Amino acid sequence: MRAMNLHATYPALSDLRARAARRIPHFVWEYLDSATGTEATKGRNRLMLDQVRLSPSILHGEFTPDISATLLGQTHALPVGIAPVGMSGLIWPDAERLLARAATQVGIPYGLSTVASQKPEDIGPHLNGNGWFQMYPPRDTGIRTDMLNRARNAGFTVLVLTVDVPVGSRRERQVRSGLTQPPKLTPRLMAQVARCPAWALGTARLGMPRMRLIDDYAGQTKGLPSNKHAGYLLRTSPDWDYLLWLRDAWDGPLVVKGVLRGDDAAMLEKEGADAIWISNHAGRQFDAAPATIEALPEVRAATTLPVIMDGGIEGGLDVLRAIALGADFVMMGRGWHYALGALGESGPAHLADILAEDLRANMGQLGTRTLWDVRSRLIPNG
Repeated sequence: MRAMNLHATYPALSDLRARAARRIPHFVWEYLDSATGTEATKGRNRLMLDQVRLSPSILHGEFTPDISATLLGQTHALPVGIAPVGMSGLIWPDAERLLARAATQVGIPYGLSTVASQKPEDIGPHLNGNGWFQMYPPRDTGIRTDMLNRARNAGFTVLVLTVDVPVGSRRERQVRSGLTQPPKLTPRLMAQVARCPAWALGTARLGMPRMRLIDDYAGQTKGLPSNKHAGYLLRTSPDWDYLLWLRDAWDGPLVVKGVLRGDDAAMLEKEGADAIWISNHAGRQFDAAPATIEALPEVRAATTLPVIMDGGIEGGLDVLRAIALGADFVMMGRGWHYALGALGESGPAHLADILAEDLRANMGQLGTRTLWDVRSRLIPNG
């Protein structure tokens, strides 16, 4: 009954987003929901998805679509995973643990950020082979080696190297909010917190979040701008030699995140990557980047590796659009946090249900029994 009530009240991600905006303090909301510049790239991600059209097909009889997907040797219940988001625990108290548990229960990947508010050792017990550790590349070889060992020992099976943050971006809307790292509650921010009792109580119980893995290496920094946090003190801008070092040091699947060009994808395959992740960092880094769905065909044509895509995904139909253009899997970041902000612990499971129902409904219209059959329904542009 509760699940039915949730679907009646919050049938779409947009409903979860609207409720989350009321339950999360404004300065935190600006961290979650903003991009950089005029946020044109963020808008383009959504706009260009809507340009992808699929052709319904009739008279296929009754069938139950198979919405599972296999990626990097694991079969997942949905073709959608939880992307790493820095300082998830600021967005909603205990977010990393709640999301990891939900991912394991649903049967999808969970990505933990280097700049999360919990450490790999905190999250490992809630995973079952579905943990991905996302690395912002440390400059120091000793720190790099130690991070990899800690992630491996905590049970993370996939390493994600993020390559689209060579320098910090300006993120003007986020800066205007007054957020610092670690967060410091000024009178203005306290007034916002007072209007969000569930967030306030959870944060009071657990303490103000910090980048706890980074603290182990950089110490207890204070008062840094939110777009120039302690993580930047440790990281470097990686090059191809860095990638090769990482490939030698990590014996599991290596995914490279932040790819938008076919020539880069081809070189990554040559140098030993196991999957390509098309991403423009949700528009948070560079405001003249192509939408990820625009970059997808070129990248798909350039590599035989699995291709993952994020950016602008709001439902199962968007997932099918990405698959139709060649993606093997889709990741979402903001959406899972909207779900947490709206419904707390029950939010991620409800969003997974929304995505599953949307996938099945749209595959029924398309007459496609498997996800990969959707590619035959793509309507070419022009």
